[in-house]
Amino acid sequence: MILTPTHIQKARRHLRSADPVMKAVIDAVGPFTLRLERDRFGMLVRSIISQQISTSAARSIRRRLQELAGPDGLKPANLARFTMDQLRSVGLSPQKASYVADLACKVNDGTVDLRQIGRLSDERIVEQLTLVKGIGRWTAQMFLIFSLGRLDVFPHDDLGVRTAIRNRYGLDDLPDKHTAITIAAPWRPYASVASWYCWRTLDLDRKTNNGAKGYPT
Repeated sequence: MILTPTHIQKARRHLRSADPVMKAVIDAVGPFTLRLERDRFGMLVRSIISQQISTSAARSIRRRLQELAGPDGLKPANLARFTMDQLRSVGLSPQKASYVADLACKVNDGTVDLRQIGRLSDERIVEQLTLVKGIGRWTAQMFLIFSLGRLDVFPHDDLGVRTAIRNRYGLDDLPDKHTAITIAAPWRPYASVASWYCWRTLDLDRKTNNGAKGYPT
């Protein structure tokens, strides 16, 4: 299943009835407003750039990369023509420059077919994307949620989701994998929607008491 207004309605009804904590979260956050990122390649490039740096630094590097790319934009064939030194000139580390180059090459030569990837199962998509250097399971899961709109993805090791679970379910510490999966079991088959609500609770907490920030999309 993918995100449609009908599925979102069903997801909210399911989550509210299946989990009283999630019902309270949905009431506090309000409507589900996720908008899918249609530029699949661009999202993956941004994900690589954003690894382990601040939002402002990532934004600055993305802007310089777009300037380097010129009118042809952040397209696989366009980025594949740049040397490592050219990619590094926009502020990318040597490692990230190699990641962006590997992504561009693998998409450009069809090793990773982003045009057809939506036809695959979630796990096959994860397998495809993690062929690219610098793309791990978490990045692939974010792609499933925020680009493809898959409804039942649970990123159990995401810090924002784990923080929200700790805060909202009254835990003393961040949940381990087993605890997180157990708590999320009633969310199925709409774990993506529940995860989005978890991230949004962190936005609410930050406004009230400077709590942790959720996934920025």
